[in-house]
Amino acid sequence: MRYLIFTTRLTILLVMSLMWLVVGIIICTIRPMHKNNVYALTYMLTWAQKVIGVKVVLHFDKQAIREQMPAILVGLHQCDWDIITMAHIPQPGMVCVGKKNLIFTPIFGILFFLSGNILLDRDHRSKAYETMLKIVNKIKNKHISVWMFPEGTRSGHGPVGTFKTGALHTAMLAQVKVIPFITSTYTRQIDLGRFNNGEVHITMLPSIDAAKLERNELAQATLYLREQMIAALHELDLKVSRPQGYILPPDR
Repeated sequence: MRYLIFTTRLTILLVMSLMWLVVGIIICTIRPMHKNNVYALTYMLTWAQKVIGVKVVLHFDKQAIREQMPAILVGLHQCDWDIITMAHIPQPGMVCVGKKNLIFTPIFGILFFLSGNILLDRDHRSKAYETMLKIVNKIKNKHISVWMFPEGTRSGHGPVGTFKTGALHTAMLAQVKVIPFITSTYTRQIDLGRFNNGEVHITMLPSIDAAKLERNELAQATLYLREQMIAALHELDLKVSRPQGYILPPDR
């Protein structure tokens, strides 16, 4: 039975991936780099949540996000399934920031670029700063919201990493709010050979008015943001229904 479930799911996911690629290329060709491309493509990915056997529970109102846009959204990047489990978060007029080498990821990479997301070269500090200024200009001139991962990498099943100040710094320069999102711990929870992979809960914390921050307050504000998100993560993890045998990491 396990082999049948795994094979069926994998086949469906492969078919959906190819359809997503074709439809995505058509959308991005008709309106290249349009600010609503990311919303359209990620909305399609919500259909895959049932395929992988996960119930995504939202503890926030999407309209509440839209009323605060443009803004900087921040979240914790756990694993490759984030693209499906967090597919409800992007809204019209929102793009993501990702590492430059994401463009080489099969299927996902080309659409990540064509849909108008922002590629960041973290290996060169000067270029990263230039990219931040471009993001600020896009927020101000095109009223685009940006989704960032302040850890700069995946936290995975281990402890939440140190936050970089880039998100708050960008929001400060753009004079917009920062909206933190928390996704319950679920790395290693999804097993394509298991029928029910439990729940993933997502909540939104009160926004931070970065326009009121001074440059010398960025480090402390970023540290406070991290502490608040970790505390909310621990609280959220208590509400989640998970597959039997799943153990939360002790140092998460």
